[in-house]
Amino acid sequence: MLMSGENGGNSFEWRKWREDFGGASIQIQIQNQKIATMTSPDGCPYYHPTNSSNISSSNNDDPTTMMKKKPMTVRDWWPDSLDLRILHQDPLDARPSHVPHPSSATVAAAASAATTSFSSSTASYTSYATKFAKLDLHALRNDIYKSLTTTSHPAWPADYGHYGPLMIRLAWHSAGTYRVFDGRGGGGSANIRLPPLNSWPDNGNLDKACRYILWPIKRKYGQSISWADLIILAGNVAIESMMGESWGSVQPLWFGGGRMDAFAPEEDVNWGHEPEWLKDDRHHQQQCSSNGESSTGLEEPLGAVQMGLIYVNPEGPGGNPDILASAKDIRETFSRMGMNDMETVALIAGGHTFGKAHGAANPSKYVGREPEGASIDQMGLGWKNSFQTGRGADAITSGLEGAWTANPTKWDNGYFDLLYKYDWTQSKSPGGATQWVPNADSINANGGLDAVATVPDAHHGDVKHLPIMFTTDLALRYDPIYGPISKQFHLNPDLFTVEFKKAWYKLCHRDMGPISRHLGPYLPDETLIWQDPIPLAHYGTINANDIRNLKASIMDVIYSSKISISDLVKAAWASASTYRCTDHRGGANGGRIRLLPQKNWEVNDTTSLDRVIAVLEDIQACFNDHHKQSNSNTQVSFADLVILAGNVAIEEAARRAGHSNVRVPFVAGRTDALQSETDINSFQVLQPVTDGFRNYDGKDARPEVMLVDRAHLLSLKTPEMVVLLGGLRVLNANADASSLVGVLTDRPEALTNDFFTNLLDEYTTWSPVGDDGKVFCGVRPTGKPWKASRVDLVMGSNAQLRAISEAYASVDSSNHFVNDFVRAWTKVMMLDRFDLLRIPNDDGITTETVFLWSSKRNVSKL
Repeated sequence: MLMSGENGGNSFEWRKWREDFGGASIQIQIQNQKIATMTSPDGCPYYHPTNSSNISSSNNDDPTTMMKKKPMTVRDWWPDSLDLRILHQDPLDARPSHVPHPSSATVAAAASAATTSFSSSTASYTSYATKFAKLDLHALRNDIYKSLTTTSHPAWPADYGHYGPLMIRLAWHSAGTYRVFDGRGGGGSANIRLPPLNSWPDNGNLDKACRYILWPIKRKYGQSISWADLIILAGNVAIESMMGESWGSVQPLWFGGGRMDAFAPEEDVNWGHEPEWLKDDRHHQQQCSSNGESSTGLEEPLGAVQMGLIYVNPEGPGGNPDILASAKDIRETFSRMGMNDMETVALIAGGHTFGKAHGAANPSKYVGREPEGASIDQMGLGWKNSFQTGRGADAITSGLEGAWTANPTKWDNGYFDLLYKYDWTQSKSPGGATQWVPNADSINANGGLDAVATVPDAHHGDVKHLPIMFTTDLALRYDPIYGPISKQFHLNPDLFTVEFKKAWYKLCHRDMGPISRHLGPYLPDETLIWQDPIPLAHYGTINANDIRNLKASIMDVIYSSKISISDLVKAAWASASTYRCTDHRGGANGGRIRLLPQKNWEVNDTTSLDRVIAVLEDIQACFNDHHKQSNSNTQVSFADLVILAGNVAIEEAARRAGHSNVRVPFVAGRTDALQSETDINSFQVLQPVTDGFRNYDGKDARPEVMLVDRAHLLSLKTPEMVVLLGGLRVLNANADASSLVGVLTDRPEALTNDFFTNLLDEYTTWSPVGDDGKVFCGVRPTGKPWKASRVDLVMGSNAQLRAISEAYASVDSSNHFVNDFVRAWTKVMMLDRFDLLRIPNDDGITTETVFLWSSKRNVSKL
């Protein structure tokens, strides 16, 4: 599971652009070889070829010639310009029409509720959920089992006659890229099928698992099962097949479906900056982390120690077989996946209970290009092996070679038995990698070589081998924290089994969000705090009349100046905008804005937030007490109330701007979580370091870049990002409301398009204030100067964003601006409402009734 990959031999592993507009030269370098120089005597930064003979027409297949012919792009000319591509990646029309898009598994389309029935917004999700519900999972699981245990493809023969270990590795490496900092990675979209993950060295030969084992099953079941769900389910079946006495004798492992496949590589994930496989430029000087413990200095948000690895180098840090240093790497990387020490030991030991490593010979000598770099006739497969047969006993993946236990296709305690039975010495695999085998004294003390060499050969049953361990395995024994856990598992195999199953479920579902998103009959039978549980409502949900009464109460506190429009908008945004589409964490449901740690986050303007919490809790208490006294079980949650209050504030702001008929859609049904149901440490990673929507830039030198990243996490497209920012500015929703930075209006708390008209005023001159280039002063012919941030000015300086801003600044755009703002706002407020995603029955009708307050009608029933 912790294998490093072999060098893919990519001759175009990096490209460097150097721009020097003083001499107007642009150099293209490939592996330090200068290919072309483009110069202009007048300093023009464009390509003026002076010698056409530099481009050869006689060798059209030469890669360097192809590079010369590659046209320059906008990104080539201006690599530091704001990149908006992540807001439009993997578009809906980039896939066949019958294949659901990953975003349809959220309520992102709920923005359409402002003009259409809510049921239409869930149609794309239920198209997959409905198919999955009708899937014969029992038959599918049996087909997977048969494929793992009764077939062996000649192009990639099964080790020990069982593809289970390979399938576990595929599922692990699919899910194991998840990291807590930004929720990216993980197995939720089967991105292991796409570059760059399909070509990472650590994923060597997993292309065969998809092609030879799973593709026949995927072809049979079609769109009823996504690749993402199939890969994880196959990992589960693989474990079960090796756990019991016979297939079906073990209770199925926990599994939740609902993943949907990506059809294009992700543009938003930072996998690292190194231009070469297995290179490490991501470690800074060791430092103390926030909890006081020593940190390895691994750059955030990265989750692996080298480019192209899943976690750590199994030979030790940088290939150095330092056992205790390896333990530090393991602890750092696994914690970034949200795993504690016990889960880490359970996963590594459990994974290495199965299968073997492959290093029959030196990878750099015999292994060809990775899938994305392989020749077209390889049909998307990579790592072609020229060593003897290139498969089976001659297979090469990591260069490490051997198995950890005497029963590599059986769940037992053999891993810990051998880990503690022998003392280990360094050895070299046939591929030249550093690994460990029992030392001579251990061999002699345990009956000699024949008695110790108990590991069967994967393809020649009459051959036996010594067991092996990686440096990372020995870390589980000798690290002062991992060691006692490993010993506990060694002495209590049943505990090991239970903890491995739980850790495996967490590994494979960490990016799946709350349990309400999960499909199928194999869901956990207990509440897991890392899934951010949302309690079920044991009371009646507010109806349309209740909503009207609550809105009246909220308006009373606005009119009485107990609370401002700005306060209410900021509280609602702070509650909902923690959502991340990457792992479906955060959002308003649960009402955790009133709990630790969120209520103390600086970005939430705690003084303002405390006022809102106090006022809304009073309204909540009065409403709930009144209904209890009336023998009604109807209650309103704080989670619903804070969103409703934000909506009321927006409606009032629109009225002040002359739009008296605006109604912001609202769907009740959120519930309130308890502090005991909230993992404070886990929630800290949701704290925005920068939030351009609230002009909170933290310490980021380019907060406009982080604005785009935040917009992506909120599933926003570029126009939605722009209109939300402009609206939040005139509503004075800054984290520091007193600063008025970016509040480009003389009538704050009115929902006008003033931000755009004043930003684009051709008579305003902008200049930086201070040395950090973050705040700017805009001098205008009349009136006080404006103050604005980089995030504000980029709406006028970036050509794409300016085009959108101009559309909203036009005289005829006032109504369009308000309508678009309301739609985008509603989208953000509804992003985490997975409780509304219900599978229709055979008649296409859901059994649940929800209420929608929309601009087209007072109440819509679903």
